[in-house]
Amino acid sequence: MYSTDKLVRLRKAKKITLKEMGEYLNVTSSYYSQIEKKKKRLYYDMAIKIANYFGKKPDELFL
Repeated sequence: MYSTDKLVRLRKAKKITLKEMGEYLNVTSSYYSQIEKKKKRLYYDMAIKIANYFGKKPDELFL
């Protein structure tokens, strides 16, 4: 199971809204929020896209 703690902290530190992340990933803000709460599955391709958005490697954010 992945950890989203770093992801949430980074998103908030950069003042990026759930809506902005959802739009970038082509999902709703609600769906993205559920990913952060581990209620929805984070797919590999989405993890790559999130990491790229923040200029990080997926391992840095999710492990």
